[in-house]
Amino acid sequence: MRSRGAIGVFDSGVGGLSVLQHIRQALPRERLIYVADSGHVPYGDKSPAFIEARSLAIAQFLVEQGAGAIVIACNTATAAAVTALRSRFPLPVIGMEPAVKPAAVATRSGVVGVLATVGTLESARFAALLERYGEEVEIVTQGCPGLVEQVEQGDMDSTRTRALIERYTAPLLARGADTLILGCTHYPFLAASIRRAVGDDVALVDTGAAVARHLQHRVDAELPPGSGSEASEQFFTSGDPAEAARIMSILWGSEVAVLRLPQQYL
Repeated sequence: MRSRGAIGVFDSGVGGLSVLQHIRQALPRERLIYVADSGHVPYGDKSPAFIEARSLAIAQFLVEQGAGAIVIACNTATAAAVTALRSRFPLPVIGMEPAVKPAAVATRSGVVGVLATVGTLESARFAALLERYGEEVEIVTQGCPGLVEQVEQGDMDSTRTRALIERYTAPLLARGADTLILGCTHYPFLAASIRRAVGDDVALVDTGAAVARHLQHRVDAELPPGSGSEASEQFFTSGDPAEAARIMSILWGSEVAVLRLPQQYL
């Protein structure tokens, strides 16, 4: 009988752990493999061709590790590479995109703010989202250089982090946004600091739980039943494993060991 395989998840860095947490809750018996491409973070200022090449390499590694499904836990990588990955690999490939639809439903003021990387905001996939929902609500976007790097350093609430958040949220609030989309998987780790900056009346929308539910549906429909005996997590990085272990342990909520990707995938 064909093995169900592991769930492979990757991001430009540690931000995708926010999605992995939802996946673990939705699929408590699965073997999870996570790759942080921290040696090349952030993706937001990289070319689409570079991001596609990195995504294909990491996906190949995950498949070789036994992944039966892949989650691109990164909005920027999804925009640049999800089509290529779905063409290359005959297995479920789940991507991310900013949660414009639920935010459009949630807003009371009719103004939705999007916090995201420049790469996500400039992508054709995001442009299609704006075209689809932009007639229903006013969508105001804000690129957030520097926020990914703060999370990569484990710095969620320093003076610098709070200053960046206030700088990026202020224009959205000034336009009347009462709903903010966290359009990067790193940003849920900044939710407490964002909440302090914007107040309790502004809704924060994150897509991690919805992605986990979609993955659960695809896995149950398309993969062989799992035995439940392999439940575990493995963590890899293209950066410094010791530093990655320090940061990932903070974000994951318990101590984790992190291995370096093999040389051919760096």
